[in-house]
Amino acid sequence: MTKKERYRFVIDYFLEHVPEAETELIYDNPYQLLVAVILSAQCTDKRVNLTTPAIFAKYPTPKELAKATFDELFPFIRSISYPNNKTKHLIGMANMLMDRFHGQVPMTVDELVQLPGVGRKTANVITSVIDEQPNMAVDTHVFRVSKRIGLVAETASTPLAVEKELIKNIPQELVHKAHHWLILHGRYICVARNPKCDQCGLTRECKYYQRFLKNN
Repeated sequence: MTKKERYRFVIDYFLEHVPEAETELIYDNPYQLLVAVILSAQCTDKRVNLTTPAIFAKYPTPKELAKATFDELFPFIRSISYPNNKTKHLIGMANMLMDRFHGQVPMTVDELVQLPGVGRKTANVITSVIDEQPNMAVDTHVFRVSKRIGLVAETASTPLAVEKELIKNIPQELVHKAHHWLILHGRYICVARNPKCDQCGLTRECKYYQRFLKNN
């Protein structure tokens, strides 16, 4: 099977079985999603979703969050991984939104990565989820799954290399969905240890399965 055929097979599978894939983070507007994604770094979406309601109630807009002190915000984030850094990042992010972007979350990757706590992955999430831009956020799940299936080369050793290869081969109008397809597949089926290949509909063309598990 050629790479083009493998992509077509994988895309067709997800279009049929997971046509409306979306983020599992709970949010009502771009500001809330930005806060949630910053908190989600190396933390589960479930834990973030338990944490954010109190933050959004206390700090409903960047204006209120920008006025928060470290000691005021930290208790809300204590249960999240790396709470010290994330507390500082959220306050810094809110201040920059107020100072440079009139309190609005910008919708370009170049602008978003200027914000404290926002790297390329987070910027790609915001722009693809909110604006359906053809940007691919490569987290550990996307990195693992895309290489296991054979969508990207084994030599693609960085998230940026994986991102570029996926963007090149996935139809532009589906990139924002493909981001969620790969994340959710990695979260629930193609897990890091003991992948659930018996529950996977992609094994027929999955390089990992064909190479290591098919005859076991």
